[in-house]
Amino acid sequence: MTVKSESQDRTVFLLTHTGREAAIRSAELVVTALLRSGIGVRLLADEAADLPLPPSVELVGEVGPGAVRGCELIIVLGGDGTLLRGAEFARASGVPMLGVNLGRVGFLAEAERDDLDKVVDRVVTREYEVEERMTLDVLVRNGGHVVHTDWALNEASVEKASRERLLEVVTEVDGRPVSRFGGDGVVCATPTGSTAYAFSAGGPVVWPEVEALLMVPISAHALFAKPLVTSPRSVLAVEVQPETPHGVLWCDGRRTVELPAGARVEVRRGAVPVRLARLHHASFTDRLVAKFALPVAGWRGAPH
Repeated sequence: MTVKSESQDRTVFLLTHTGREAAIRSAELVVTALLRSGIGVRLLADEAADLPLPPSVELVGEVGPGAVRGCELIIVLGGDGTLLRGAEFARASGVPMLGVNLGRVGFLAEAERDDLDKVVDRVVTREYEVEERMTLDVLVRNGGHVVHTDWALNEASVEKASRERLLEVVTEVDGRPVSRFGGDGVVCATPTGSTAYAFSAGGPVVWPEVEALLMVPISAHALFAKPLVTSPRSVLAVEVQPETPHGVLWCDGRRTVELPAGARVEVRRGAVPVRLARLHHASFTDRLVAKFALPVAGWRGAPH
C-alpha cells in the first residue's frame, strides 16, 4: 500500500549502530532533518549516550515493542546485524522498518548512505510503500516436550557446536524423512533469507514475492544433500541424532540455544510477518545485480 495521508504529532523511531563513526554521522543528519520538518524522533537511551542530540529528541529506556509504540516508522542505520535487530522491533510492534545500508551487502536495506537526503524527503512526504515479508516460527522439542520457541526473518540454522565433530541429523518435510547425513548443519530459510546464510551454504536465490520455505544442508557428507524448496504450508524438521554431539540453534544469527543430542527443531511459516518500507519500485532482479555486482554486459533485452 502507498502511505500519503496527513497527520499531526508524527514520530519516527531511529535505530543505529553507534559503534561506527559513519552511523553516528548519518544519525545526526537524519535527526536534524526530521526535526526541522516537524517530525519527532525517538531513540533508545543507551544509544543516545553516544550521539550528540538536541534535547527535543525523545529517549526511551525500554528495549521492546513498547519502545516504538505510537511511531509510524522505524528507520535503521547500519549493516545486516543492525537491520536484523530492527526487524525484531518491527515484528513485535507491527511498525514498518526502513533500512539504510551502512555495511556491505544489506539486502534488507532500502537505501544506501548516499541516499539519506532522499530517505528523509520520502519519510516527510510519506511517499513510501509497505510490504510484508514472511517469517519463520521455530520450535525445539526434547524428550517429547517443547523446550524453546523462537522466530526468524532470514533463517533458523541447526549447526554443530564443536568444530572438530560432525553433526549427525535427519531432515524431514511434512512428517516424512528426507535424508540422514553428517555435516556442519542445516539452514531453514525464508525467501528473504535466501540471499543470506542459505546463499553462502549453496542454496538458491528466491525472489521475495515467492511464498516458499528453504532447507539447505551445510557442508554435508552425503550423496544426496541438495537444497530443497517446499510449500509455504510445509513443516520442516531437523532431528539431532542421539549418538551425535550436541548442536546449536541460531535464529537470524542473533539468538541461540543449545540443542542436546536427540533434540528436534521444527520450522514453519511464521504467524507474524515483518513489514518493510520501500522507496523504490526497482525489481528484485536489479537489486540482485547491484548488490552482487553481477556482470550483465552484452544483454540486449527482449525485441520490441
